[in-house]
Amino acid sequence: MSSEDVNKQSPEESSTTDGPSQPGQAEPTSANTHIEPSYSPYEDDYGTYDDPYAYNPDASSTAVTTLPAEGAVAQGSDAPPPPPPPPAFGSSPEPDEEEEDADDGMLRMSFLEHLEELRKRLILALAGLGVAFVLSLTFCNQLWMIVQTPAAAALKSLGYQDTSLVQTTPMEPFSIIWVKLPMLTAIFLASPWLLFQVWSFVAPGLYKKERRYAAPFIISAAGLFILGGLFAYFVAFRFGLTFLLGIGQSVNVKPMITITDYFDLFMNVILGIGVVFELPVLIFFLTLLRIASPRFLFAHSRYAVLAIVVLAALITPTPDIVNLMLFSLPMVLLYFVGIFAAYLLVLSRENKRFPWQKLVIALLIPILLIAAGIYVAITVYGYKLVLYWPFLTK
Repeated sequence: MSSEDVNKQSPEESSTTDGPSQPGQAEPTSANTHIEPSYSPYEDDYGTYDDPYAYNPDASSTAVTTLPAEGAVAQGSDAPPPPPPPPAFGSSPEPDEEEEDADDGMLRMSFLEHLEELRKRLILALAGLGVAFVLSLTFCNQLWMIVQTPAAAALKSLGYQDTSLVQTTPMEPFSIIWVKLPMLTAIFLASPWLLFQVWSFVAPGLYKKERRYAAPFIISAAGLFILGGLFAYFVAFRFGLTFLLGIGQSVNVKPMITITDYFDLFMNVILGIGVVFELPVLIFFLTLLRIASPRFLFAHSRYAVLAIVVLAALITPTPDIVNLMLFSLPMVLLYFVGIFAAYLLVLSRENKRFPWQKLVIALLIPILLIAAGIYVAITVYGYKLVLYWPFLTK
């Protein structure tokens, strides 16, 4: 081929000539060609990958592939997209992974491990109850004087001069004053410890976020149980006992109360009302486990009120309507308090806040009105405060 023939070649023919025209000259490329760099494989904990950005000086050549024209769609390309690069060492996880890690933490235990945990918690609970029982033994006489005070007050209010209880068997004082009474006192003293053991047994089945309710659960549950016992002692039991002892007075029936019958009634009322006062904690716990919701409980509140009245009729020591209302009204109030606590839990899950300022103002107004009424009753009408129902007497 002569030099004139070479000069007569078209640009297209010259561009498709195999190999570079001169040694060391870069190979000509068109707009639709792509030079694939040599891949340098690397390996980590996730597998083996080809790093397209790593430079491999030992590569002998580079592969040239032709890309489709702009706007065209590649046909028959079955090659999967390259996997995403693994996270760098020491980098923080994504927010979703952090939430999953925060929600995780539920312990996986076998059936035998659950039995072993239950055995451990029962032993610790009985040990705490035993310590409280020994402590209560040192105050048996003082405790019995406190327990028999409602009987003496009821008999005195009915006009009886003899306000003492009766012993019918030699073992009655020992079994009541030195066994049953310290045990009843120990249950109230050890209630925070007992509830802590209950929470510790249930906690492995909860998420990390839900375990932070341990302290509020123990404090509120123990506080409500003790508050229920105080309500029974100062209000319900005194009022009911006065009604029961006064029934036969109009037909010349003189009461002669044995310490066994009296203490059995006292223990049933104190423990029954103490357990009933745990209703808000039960509702909160059911909401925590997503078994119930405040919307459902409020929508079906009429059935709950009916069940509460029936339960109050069963545990009320007297059949009159006054004692029935005296028992049922606090229980209904506790039911709605439990719904309110469950509603606060739902708001916390949804990252919302409750308007506490408006609630405090709404509660402060009736409290001030009640305090003003008590002040007027004491200063103007001569009433005085007492530690039993109705707490104001002349």
